[in-house]
Amino acid sequence: MRPKNLAKEQAIRTIALQIIAEEGLENLSMQKLAKAAGISPRTIYIKYENKEDLLIKLYIEEVLGDYEKALLENFHSEMDFAEGIKKIWLNSFRYLSANRHAFALILYGKSSPLLNRAYQQKNIAEGDYFKPIRSFLELNKVRGIITDFPHDVYRALLFSPLFDLVTEYFDHMDRPRQIITEQTLASCCEAVIKGMLI
Repeated sequence: MRPKNLAKEQAIRTIALQIIAEEGLENLSMQKLAKAAGISPRTIYIKYENKEDLLIKLYIEEVLGDYEKALLENFHSEMDFAEGIKKIWLNSFRYLSANRHAFALILYGKSSPLLNRAYQQKNIAEGDYFKPIRSFLELNKVRGIITDFPHDVYRALLFSPLFDLVTEYFDHMDRPRQIITEQTLASCCEAVIKGMLI
């Protein structure tokens, strides 16, 4: 790809992520994106079939790897269970609260077929990402520390409350008082830990 085309491609992605962060995913359209990038809609459609194709590529190429890297910082599968869950929560919260566009794409993916299509397009199998977390949970299950659930149940128990707290964090950004503090997060994390223990 020529440098000019690479610059256009990066501009499209950067502006798309900016619109998502500032106006919400629902307000991203190909027409709006083209106008903001100063290009014709045809230029966008050369690279992306439609809005969903754009979102899939943004998620895989701009969010998934960075989120995994942030989430796994100073985490390893042999950690004490409570310490590991706290690390996962704090790392995740720090990344998502600083990357609203990434959070919007992750939430969108949870409530639509986006993630499944993204994984199929890139031949990503379940477990290709976040392997240390899967190993950590499996190890604690085998040791009899946590209740035996399928992995998807663990994911729901760990991340659904956290994602709801991040949503509240963003909802309270423009209010007089932020209710989602690190102390609140730590207390909620403790409740999740206790709920998973045998």
